[in-house]
Amino acid sequence: MDLKTLISKALEEDVGSGDLTTNLTVDKTASGTARVISRSAGVISGLLPFTEVFRQLDSGLTVTCLFHDGHSFDKGDVICELSGPIASILTGERTALNFLGRLSGIATLTRRYVDEVEGTKAVILDTRKTTPLLRSLEKAAVRHGGGDNHRVGLYDMILIKDNHEYAAGGVAAALSRVTNGLDRDVKVEVEVQTVAQLDEVMKFKVDRILLDNFTPDMIRAAVAKVNDRVPIEVSGGISLENVRQIALSGVDFISVGALTHSAPSVDFTLLLKK
Repeated sequence: MDLKTLISKALEEDVGSGDLTTNLTVDKTASGTARVISRSAGVISGLLPFTEVFRQLDSGLTVTCLFHDGHSFDKGDVICELSGPIASILTGERTALNFLGRLSGIATLTRRYVDEVEGTKAVILDTRKTTPLLRSLEKAAVRHGGGDNHRVGLYDMILIKDNHEYAAGGVAAALSRVTNGLDRDVKVEVEVQTVAQLDEVMKFKVDRILLDNFTPDMIRAAVAKVNDRVPIEVSGGISLENVRQIALSGVDFISVGALTHSAPSVDFTLLLKK
């Protein structure tokens, strides 16, 4: 879904037939200014949808962003300033802040993971555990936080997981089907649950191996066995407490579902200037 359509539907969801409170309490001809202020430190993401909310509500509104996506901010910083009809500012406030808070939360959590693995070769990746219809915005937020994106969807990369292996009759059978049936140039990744499975996988040409829910000892054994012949990704049970230990084992990628499914929103407030 494109951004304009997404914002239109978000406004329809919140405003519906009209903003009853604002319509009854605010003079439609009144103009003023407002500021968006952060209540905690973090990393900005979501300025495009934030701005689009007010653009769609009222062409007479001016939104000035004082930060750029990907920039760090401190508690108390003024993120944006708005000027124009007060009624329109108040009507768009919650929808705009919801986008800004949610996406900045993802960027902020991603930055924490990226900082934890600094000095290693490990790249922090997201997953497909995203909010339906918000995937492109949430994956952009991961990039704003310094992470990288895994596949966008089911269509742009092959990832053979345990259920595929079971349904195909084993990892070798699944890889054989992919090898014989692939008619275009896409990357192939395969998930393994044991170090022993690596021997089967290494008989095939794959672009990446995913170690799923491996213990630290298993990860080190897998890294030694593969010996840099194929990039290794680790997923499952990743936290801020253990991500550096995993990165130091020599893996290439660490995918973290929590970046998008468990990131706490950043708290922003919008205040009219008196």
